[in-house]
Amino acid sequence: MNKARWSTLVVGLLATGVASACGQLRLGAPERPGQTLTVLLPDDVGDSLGRATVSNPKGATDLDSRNDATVASTNRRPSSAKHLSDSEVRRIFGDALSALPPPPQRFTLYFRFESDELTPGSRSMVPKILEAIKNHPVPELLVVGHTDTTGTTDRNFDLGLKRAEMVRGVLIDAGLDGSAIEIISHGETDLLVPTADDTFESRNRRVDISVR
Repeated sequence: MNKARWSTLVVGLLATGVASACGQLRLGAPERPGQTLTVLLPDDVGDSLGRATVSNPKGATDLDSRNDATVASTNRRPSSAKHLSDSEVRRIFGDALSALPPPPQRFTLYFRFESDELTPGSRSMVPKILEAIKNHPVPELLVVGHTDTTGTTDRNFDLGLKRAEMVRGVLIDAGLDGSAIEIISHGETDLLVPTADDTFESRNRRVDISVR
C-alpha cells in the first residue's frame, strides 16, 4: 500500500468480519478469515488527501477520494473502491481515531536581518507555541532555521542553525525537555518566497516549528 503524502491517513481493520454484499461494504459475522478493510481518510491538518493502492497477488484497487474503501483478503483481489459515509467511518474506526495523537501543529517565527533576534511580532507568539505544546502528552519538536539569499551559502547555513538553536534555547528556558527538540538548518535552500541571489526578503528569515 503506497501513499502520495505521509500525512494522509489510511486505516485498516483486520479480521473483524468485514464482507461485501450487493455491491456495498457492510460489517457482519466473519465470512472469510484474514479480511482487511482499508479506508482513505483526509489529513487532520488542512484536510489534504493523498492516494493509496491496496494490492495482493490477485490484483489491486486504487483509493483516491475521501472515505474510499476496499476489502482485501488473501485469496481474492481487493474489491472495487466503495464510498463510506462519515458516520460509517466513525462507527467502524471511532476508537482507533480517538486514540491517535493530536495532529502536528506548525508555527513560523521571523528574524531581524543578519541576526538570530526575533522580530517583536514573532516574540509575542512564543506563549502561543508553548500552550500548543501542552496539548501533546509527549511532544516532539522539529525546529528548522532559514535565511534569505544575502550572504554566502555556507554562512547562511550557519545563520539558519544559529536561529534554530536560539529558538531551542527559548523553549528549554520555558521548561521544555531539550531532548524533545531536534534542530536543523536549511539556510537559503528552502525559500518561503523565491528570490534571486543576494536579495533581502524578511519572510525568508525565519524558523519553522513543527510540534507533534
